[in-house]
Amino acid sequence: MTELGVAGGVARDITESGVNEVEDAVERAVEVKGAVDSDGDIDSDGDIDGDGEGVALAGRALSAARKPDVGPSRRGAVDPVKALMHRHRELCERAVDPLEIAAGLEAHGVTDRTAARFRHRDVFSLAEEMYARVPRDGEAPPHTAPAPARPRVDRALLTLLPGALCTATVAGVRLTQGQPRLIVAAAGVIAVALGLGAVLRHGPLGLRRGASSGRHASSVWTGWLLAYTALGDGLLRAALAGGPDGLPTGTADGPWPLATVPLLALTLACTPAAWTTHLFATRARRTLAASRGLEEFATSVRPLLFGTFTLYVGALAALLTLCAAVLDEPASYAATLTLGALLLLARLLTVHGFTHAPAVVLAATTAAEAVALATVFAGRLPGCAALAVPVETLAEAWGPAGVPALSCGAASLTLLIHAARTLTRASAHARANRP
Repeated sequence: MTELGVAGGVARDITESGVNEVEDAVERAVEVKGAVDSDGDIDSDGDIDGDGEGVALAGRALSAARKPDVGPSRRGAVDPVKALMHRHRELCERAVDPLEIAAGLEAHGVTDRTAARFRHRDVFSLAEEMYARVPRDGEAPPHTAPAPARPRVDRALLTLLPGALCTATVAGVRLTQGQPRLIVAAAGVIAVALGLGAVLRHGPLGLRRGASSGRHASSVWTGWLLAYTALGDGLLRAALAGGPDGLPTGTADGPWPLATVPLLALTLACTPAAWTTHLFATRARRTLAASRGLEEFATSVRPLLFGTFTLYVGALAALLTLCAAVLDEPASYAATLTLGALLLLARLLTVHGFTHAPAVVLAATTAAEAVALATVFAGRLPGCAALAVPVETLAEAWGPAGVPALSCGAASLTLLIHAARTLTRASAHARANRP
């Protein structure tokens, strides 16, 4: 065996085996050449002397094998993060911080378990890499936790407007008689509606830009529910007694009684509703910035949601008690508190971009109250008395307020369960561009 043949065998071994088998190939060549006592390029003790043309070839092969492999195997490899960025290119380009990307990925079904396949411990660290790899013009600003938005004084005062207008309307109705009372009541309804519209367009209760789906339908259903709060119980009581014998007079002792306490308390509750909504949004955003996993974020936000919901219901109960004491009228706690809870949850979901479920639930609640009234009047038709039996039974047990209490209570429980699933997701708290 010649030295060139030995070196050629080493070179072939290097080429076929790679860097991890180079040492073994050289050792085999040394052993073979040690056994062959030729001109002494490689002695039996493994020393190199002479010109060593074959061994030089082996050395060149060894150096080539030690270089990183950047050949076809590297070109054929796929960067999974790059592929994910290409799939969500628009999200990565418009994101202002990694939290936006994390929220978008979570909205598209990417979980912490999915992120593990990209060699990241959670969605947040995956989003940070994607954000860092997006090419941008100039120096990208360092990512910092978002500062909580401070409530503006003008918008805080705006939330007082519906309650102030409703208070003025109630006072005007009580101080007038006859036709002037009707004019004051009509003007007051229009003013309160405009005030509520302003509150629902600006501030914490305002919609996100572009979240208009279901907005107008929800406004119609909300208006019906408020109208039923003021007039529905009186109409149902009169219908069960065989009436009504006349139109509402705007007083609690007329043939069609007007319930002013619930309506006044609900309009005054616009302020705690805006405050609790702002509190939930800012605390959830701060929790999102500090969280390191989707499950961790959901676990932290869920008690916050229930806590702010409880704060609002408590504030509404206090306002209801105050209004009942001032106006010296009974307070329908069950019906008013369930309606207030329903309206808050519907608005909370709407301002975070979930408009479909609130619109459907509000429409179903409106239909339930309308059907309850309709069955009472339909029961007066010959042979249709059975239609009014369910409502009559409920009214005998809980009073006329049992109808809105039952319908609004079921609806608010449905929305609360839905909110516990949707508002605890990171995608519900992505940075919003408000008008």
